[in-house]
Amino acid sequence: MVKAATTAKKSGAKKKSATAGKKGAAGKKEGAALMRYKCRVCGYVYSPLRGEPHNGIPAGTAFEDLPDTYLCPVCGFQGKGKVGTWGFDEWRPTRYICSMCDYIYDEKRGEPHRGIKPGTKFEDLPEDYVCPVCATDPKIVLRYGNVVKQAFSPLYE
Repeated sequence: MVKAATTAKKSGAKKKSATAGKKGAAGKKEGAALMRYKCRVCGYVYSPLRGEPHNGIPAGTAFEDLPDTYLCPVCGFQGKGKVGTWGFDEWRPTRYICSMCDYIYDEKRGEPHRGIKPGTKFEDLPEDYVCPVCATDPKIVLRYGNVVKQAFSPLYE
């Protein structure tokens, strides 16, 4: 009886460590899943957040988990050849567009007139950042309030 209890404790400990390892791997995978990849040939950006449902790749599929047969959908459609995952590089957007007025925040340029130095990443903008164009339009402010950082989306150039 004592022997069986000891064996059960040991197997329970093994299960816990195996589960902990899986959680760590999942955490790493989530961080990698947010990384976008850009085709070197045509500029197409693969985003794991949206996937490619029309090609059978569901949203949430990390770039590393794409099948070996994956081809750039734009290059294939345009007849530029079969560009696989080898033809993609990690990509991080540097320009963001306001969904209300199409103002573009460019990290290289910043907004020196508002105290935001050139080179300031979009993620590093203060949480109370508002679109400088929408903030000056009383119709937008009256109808929608301040257009904040969350109203911006990456500009795929």
